[in-house]
Amino acid sequence: MKYAICNETFGDWPLDRALAYAREAGYTGWEVAPFMLTDDLSSYGTDERVAYREQVEAEGFEITGLHWLLAKTHGLHLTTIDRETRARTTEYIKDLARLCNDLGGKVMVLGSPLQRNVPEDQSMESAMENAAEVIRAAVPVLEETQVQIALEPLGHEEGNFLLTAAKGRELQSMIGSEQVKLHLDVKAMSDEETPIAQIIRDNADAMIHFHANDPNRQGPGMGAVDFVPIFQALQDIGYEDWVSVEVFDYEPGVETLVTQSMQNMLKARAECT
Repeated sequence: MKYAICNETFGDWPLDRALAYAREAGYTGWEVAPFMLTDDLSSYGTDERVAYREQVEAEGFEITGLHWLLAKTHGLHLTTIDRETRARTTEYIKDLARLCNDLGGKVMVLGSPLQRNVPEDQSMESAMENAAEVIRAAVPVLEETQVQIALEPLGHEEGNFLLTAAKGRELQSMIGSEQVKLHLDVKAMSDEETPIAQIIRDNADAMIHFHANDPNRQGPGMGAVDFVPIFQALQDIGYEDWVSVEVFDYEPGVETLVTQSMQNMLKARAECT
């Protein structure tokens, strides 16, 4: 397993300072929220992409890919009944795949609950079909760039669409592409009735990315969730990809979140058999 951290954790820190601190803490992966790079993807050109990638890699990091794909965008939505909005969303996902490839990333985590939640007057069947259509239309570019989408189930606290790993698997099967797999997130899995370790084992064949956090919205081991069974399950299934720290509550401070998350993960890992 390899350990990454999401770039928005560092807020307005200069990139060089953030990378240096993350490296000192023991991370080797850097997960990118596009809104941390630009608020206008079309204007974020080749030179800027190359410079960002080179700076991250020069500090010893690998860019794992992107997450928060549709966050802070306007006029985009994954499940809407509006055909033009779905078409724009597909084109944006294609553009993100190109960005991900330019940065050296391989995985795009598709969560963004506000841009996928389903209104009361729309059926969930319609929402699933629309989401599958949007993503399926982007598959040729995903294949061209060799970027995979990792569908992210989220809990009831976040919204009403794709709330369980099983629903993520269902959407994956509807799309029917090797470029579309599953992402698992500890905070989200805590919302399911099935134990987290069992969800991990049940979805070992589909999971390509993993977020470590806690239902209290802080880092792994900073809340009530026991991470030893989680790392045991990851170890048991032979997971060798990124375990990426994603937090939402920054009250403890950047330094504490970054360092304590890593310390807690290493401690839990050391207690595995």
